[in-house]
Amino acid sequence: MEALFDIIFIMKANIHPQYFDQAQVICACGNRFTTGSTQQEIRVELCNKCHPFYTGEQKFVDSASRIQKFQDKQNIAKQYLHSKVKKQIEQKQKDTAPKTLREMLMAIK
Repeated sequence: MEALFDIIFIMKANIHPQYFDQAQVICACGNRFTTGSTQQEIRVELCNKCHPFYTGEQKFVDSASRIQKFQDKQNIAKQYLHSKVKKQIEQKQKDTAPKTLREMLMAIK
């Protein structure tokens, strides 16, 4: 069993990125903390000081403007429904409108 723990792992040279022990993480709220990373400075939108899960506040986190896209789709759907209803009303008025003599005679047959 002692032989199993004597295995030495040697990493290949010049293929691994540089590792920074004191990488700065900067949040949009202004909070800063250090961690280890392959980037020297990391910018984030949310951290444990401003994330709704940790703060208990209800806040919309919309980095890809999903809310705006959803609202736009809702507005388009309302416009479509309005135009569809309008077309149905126009069709109903057209069906109940007085017809030409030819159309009345064709309807009798």
